[in-house]
Amino acid sequence: MKTVIGVRLHNSGNLVYVAAPDETYERDDDVLVMTERGMEYGTAQFGNLDLPDEVFHQPLAQAVRKADEEDLAVVEENQRLAEEALVLCREKVQAHKLDMKLVDAEYTFNRDKLIFYFTADLRVDFRQLVRDLAQTFHTRIELRQIGVRDHAKRIGGLGPCGQPLCCRRYMADFVPVSIKMAKTQGLSLNPTKISGACGRLMCCLNYEQEHYLENAKQVPAKGTLVLTPEAQGYVVDRDVLQKRVRVHVHHEDGTEDEQYFDVADAPVIQRRRKGQQRPELRSPEELKEWERRQAKAKARHDEAAEEAVDDAEEALVAVRAKEATSLMADETDTTLRHSVRYEQSVIQERGAARTEEPERTEATSYAQKGRVPGVHRRRGRRHKRH
Repeated sequence: MKTVIGVRLHNSGNLVYVAAPDETYERDDDVLVMTERGMEYGTAQFGNLDLPDEVFHQPLAQAVRKADEEDLAVVEENQRLAEEALVLCREKVQAHKLDMKLVDAEYTFNRDKLIFYFTADLRVDFRQLVRDLAQTFHTRIELRQIGVRDHAKRIGGLGPCGQPLCCRRYMADFVPVSIKMAKTQGLSLNPTKISGACGRLMCCLNYEQEHYLENAKQVPAKGTLVLTPEAQGYVVDRDVLQKRVRVHVHHEDGTEDEQYFDVADAPVIQRRRKGQQRPELRSPEELKEWERRQAKAKARHDEAAEEAVDDAEEALVAVRAKEATSLMADETDTTLRHSVRYEQSVIQERGAARTEEPERTEATSYAQKGRVPGVHRRRGRRHKRH
């Protein structure tokens, strides 16, 4: 078992597990953490938690100690120096005529490393730039190329929903998002409406994808012929989240309109196959025959469900009877074992008592002492021992 805490690093915004075996931490505690990048500052998201070693597949960062007011002052000073370094680095990039866009800069807590983040369409040879920056800042320099999503995560901003960007607030890793998710959810395929601040597909498309896939199996597709409480009609639109469809209803008097119905109130008469025309409307006789078949199918389904319930109850009764029999057998075995142990103890006590009694042959010791003349029989005659 390992004692860990969850820490959200302020520079990267990532939530990491940190080993903390020597001190107790609570939520919202400011913590100094030793990572592979050096000393970093973060905030605890949850306190000490014991987890098995099999959960972690790589070495964990180490919690150094809780941060105090002096550490907070150091963090603020590092942010100020990083902003000044970013301005100077942009001037150096222009001087070296490099095709790269600087995004952000940060110092590690003890200022032993200065990291610059940039975006670029192609690979950039920045070796001369690194040497120039090292001579200027007199510390280790690291230039890290990031993508457009990481760019938005570091800068932050507001999304189309009006809320701060999800990647900036709480997302630790980016999830893959595809245009198929937008099609499944019935969204407009206009790139300006389904793209985020980074220019890529919005990460929130993945949030409800699983729910859409589950409900889409129960909601009939467009062009399906259904029977509503009003009359039969065709599905022209569907609301997957609320499990309802909009039906173009053909009334018996010849009028037509469109209404929303729940999936349970609009059973499917015939589905529209891909590449074919939508099915034709049913005549009253065909509808009656279809309803009769549906009633029979429902009766068979209910009967099968009742049989399944009865079988489950019988199986449960059999399992409970077996458990009761096994319990009685265990109790009987326990009683027998106690009885056998009692008999063995009685036999052992009797054996011990017999070993303590003197042997009967020692009763003739009086003859050996000369008190009583010894007498014994041989072949039926009496002889006296002198």
